[in-house]
Amino acid sequence: MLAWSANHVVILAQHHTADFELSRMESLLVKESPLLLPLNKEKTVYDGFITVQERDFRIRILLPPDHQLKLAKLQCCWQLKQLLCGYGHIVKQRLHHSPDLVSFVLELKTVLEVALKCRPECRSIPPPQYYSQLIIEMEDLGWDKLVSIDTEFCTLRLRAEDSSGRQHVVTVKLKPKHPVEAPWCSADLPVPLAMTWTPQSSLGHVHTQFLLLLESLAEFWAVLDEIDEKTWVLEPEKPSRADTMRRIAIANNVSIKVEVDTQHPKMLPECCLLGAEHVVTPLRNKLNANMHLWNPDCSILQNLRDVLEIEFPSPATHEKSSFSAECGICYAYRLESAIPDQVCNDPRCGQPFHQACLYEWLRGLPSSRQSFNIVFGECPYCSKPITVKMSTQKP
Repeated sequence: MLAWSANHVVILAQHHTADFELSRMESLLVKESPLLLPLNKEKTVYDGFITVQERDFRIRILLPPDHQLKLAKLQCCWQLKQLLCGYGHIVKQRLHHSPDLVSFVLELKTVLEVALKCRPECRSIPPPQYYSQLIIEMEDLGWDKLVSIDTEFCTLRLRAEDSSGRQHVVTVKLKPKHPVEAPWCSADLPVPLAMTWTPQSSLGHVHTQFLLLLESLAEFWAVLDEIDEKTWVLEPEKPSRADTMRRIAIANNVSIKVEVDTQHPKMLPECCLLGAEHVVTPLRNKLNANMHLWNPDCSILQNLRDVLEIEFPSPATHEKSSFSAECGICYAYRLESAIPDQVCNDPRCGQPFHQACLYEWLRGLPSSRQSFNIVFGECPYCSKPITVKMSTQKP
């Protein structure tokens, strides 16, 4: 009878445990990366492919006899080497800290996903049918609608003209599985661009839905176009089709800010009068007293004239420089995108300031006092009392 010592039993148990652990790891590896297989019975050499974002990368992993990952060596195809350029230290760190080969492969996939996102040129290339489908759709839509297309044939800019002759552009970013996957669309609009999409949809459907949305905004843009043409708009400096606000000059250092509703553009908008209090108060009183006179059948500009009982300066009657007074602190008209909107209330002074400039100036004076985000102090020019409230949004 064969006699077994205690040491023999322990060694045998250790071998069984190691074999079991290797078998478990191999089954997990096959599950996570079925194209990466061992080339020898010791399972110290693995060769094959790892798949990331539907792309296969050739790799060989050489392990030492004790399977310690920190001593492992990697041999990569040139595409994988190029992709991992700059991530070498991270890969080495993962080799040193991963408990087993399966964990390391998962970590490596994560690194590759990040690298692919950072390098658009390394992303997966759409199949040939993608390009043939794109050409068919453009021929149906009309090549005259194409403004531009990128070198990857993924991002297109399509032009559209509304019933009033305004020119618009919609940007369409196609997915690799187009048309199964819905594209990402964006445009210069004051409302979200929500597109209905099915696997049977095409660029023609995008263009048609875009035109319908443009027509629903036609009255809104007509209201703003009239304001832009017949008044001096102080803000925004260069209005886009997405802007719903206009700051209109009334007089030197006096203006009104209106926020137009996209769905009801002729209704009374949200209004804010800006300027010295002795000038703004009478206008505010007129606005409150004449609000009942607002006629939704007339344009916003005409209603503002009637309610405020004023005539707005226009390009035909005034130069814009008349309303472009510089800030009394920084001596500039524009501070990033902001213009002076704080004015000394003393009629003999009336010096305008940027809100941010006046706020910082008053905060630096020992004589000023602050309550929350409102600072009370003296005008830098006439020393009369002046207050400024710092908004949460930066200019």
